[in-house]
Amino acid sequence: MPNTAPATNALCLTIAATFVGAFAADDTVKVGILHSLTGTMAISEISCKDASVMAIDEINAKGGVLGKKIEAVVVDPKSDWPTFTEKAKELVLTQKVAAIFGCWTSVSRKHVLPVIEEYNSLLFYPVQYEGEEQSLNVFYTAASPNQQLVPAAEYMLEQGSKKFYLLGTDYVFPRTANKVLKAFLKAKGVPDANVQEEYTPFGHKDYQTIVAKIKDLAKGGGACVLSTINGDSNVPFYKEFANQGLTSTDCPIMAFSVAEDELRAMEVPPLVGHLAAWNYFASIDTPENKAFNAAFSAKYGKDRVTDDPIEAAYYGVYVWKAAVEKAKSFEVDAVRQAVYGLEFDAPGGKKKMDEKNQHTYKPVYIGEILKNGQFKIVWKSKGLVKPDSYSAYLWPKGDYPAPTGGPKKK
Repeated sequence: MPNTAPATNALCLTIAATFVGAFAADDTVKVGILHSLTGTMAISEISCKDASVMAIDEINAKGGVLGKKIEAVVVDPKSDWPTFTEKAKELVLTQKVAAIFGCWTSVSRKHVLPVIEEYNSLLFYPVQYEGEEQSLNVFYTAASPNQQLVPAAEYMLEQGSKKFYLLGTDYVFPRTANKVLKAFLKAKGVPDANVQEEYTPFGHKDYQTIVAKIKDLAKGGGACVLSTINGDSNVPFYKEFANQGLTSTDCPIMAFSVAEDELRAMEVPPLVGHLAAWNYFASIDTPENKAFNAAFSAKYGKDRVTDDPIEAAYYGVYVWKAAVEKAKSFEVDAVRQAVYGLEFDAPGGKKKMDEKNQHTYKPVYIGEILKNGQFKIVWKSKGLVKPDSYSAYLWPKGDYPAPTGGPKKK
């Protein structure tokens, strides 16, 4: 994948060369929080912002990083993709942040990527995604396809599913994710005729016709939905699913973007039995995870819950802190090198940063929705799963593109 945004003039090059050392000049170090606080994605992203701020507050309470307190610069890109570009530039060039924690949708990340690659900044990205990318300026702290999409589809096959309705929001993640899923299902012998695919816009509300199609597919049994619907469209989709009399017994939904936080905005009882694939659930029964849940609800309200992206947004800050302390520097190139191979404790258990590909070793879980809005874990991987930035089902020969971004040539 080529770098699509090289520096265009001498002024940009001068800025890129001089701003890097400025973020740690005083007694504080700035970091950017780049999550939508309004618009269709706010249902999911506000909690990621909260998780990052919570981690920052905890670190500051214990003395900060390298003797400096962390100052969180929170901006709102408003679920508008060009605004992500503008806000990323503001954070990097005006606020001179040491790192950025943020983005949810892949289209928002794609709009930020040219900025952080041009000026050699760092983004810690906390949401599962479609893969097919490896930027030296992004650390992907959530799942790659082999850590979510593929295990989920394989689980459904093992449960007897033979017909698959691939339903997603119309943007990068669902379309590329479904390429991976279709290639996987084909490799497993599922006929093309048994796989249907459909997309709706962001903020879509009317799922009556689509659910009718799913209901027709479900006749005779053996059907499931693999859902990459994102944002607040999940609310009307699940509601219409129940309105038309479909249940998890008739046609289970395996979701890739619905977690405990989204369930807070939904009528849960009709959703009982539907599934989601993640690398963390709030129901993981360990003292460390219970403490994390308690701290989050104590800080933000007793109705607040944790979930996979929240955990990833939270520990992403700690990964950056550990790398800064290991490198004894806030400089991007030094921090990047210090992240590789870093092992760390997270609320859901031990994890590890990959030695080379900017991604994270994680466990994989499949959960079943319970009446209380939590998930019962029904399947888990054996240990941590090594992340793949490119799917073997799309690149069978392994001739992956070279990473983009990284240090600027002097």
